[in-house]
Amino acid sequence: MIKYFVQPTGVFFLVVLLFACSSTNNKPLLIGFSADSSAIVFNDIDQAGLLQLQNLEGNDTTLNSLVSVLQTPSERDSTIKESPVDGKILVTDSCIVFTPSVPFLKGRDYLVITHLNTRFGSIKDLLKDEVVNRVRPQQQLLTR
Repeated sequence: MIKYFVQPTGVFFLVVLLFACSSTNNKPLLIGFSADSSAIVFNDIDQAGLLQLQNLEGNDTTLNSLVSVLQTPSERDSTIKESPVDGKILVTDSCIVFTPSVPFLKGRDYLVITHLNTRFGSIKDLLKDEVVNRVRPQQQLLTR
């Protein structure tokens, strides 16, 4: 009698666990230069997270900890030292825009590191037993 109750209950909890670990926003975060290459634009941000960022006070440093842009050496010019790019972050109604203090230089590589839309793991990671105990930032190399 107990095995007929325990087995369906275990399957139920497994299914709930799988759906709880899934993301409601399956679109990947899109990171790229603006049309005129004067800024970096982050699109397809989770709506709940974007709403929280829109409600931040003007001098809150949370945005600066979520997005980092580094100028990195490239194959064409290896004499460049990796250094952070200073700039302002603007939250709009549908995206986040990083505008540098000094314009991006043509031919240079920029490494963008962000914690936007990150999570501990997906269903795929859970099934492969690759779930980690910290959030991994997303990284993308952009060439101007």
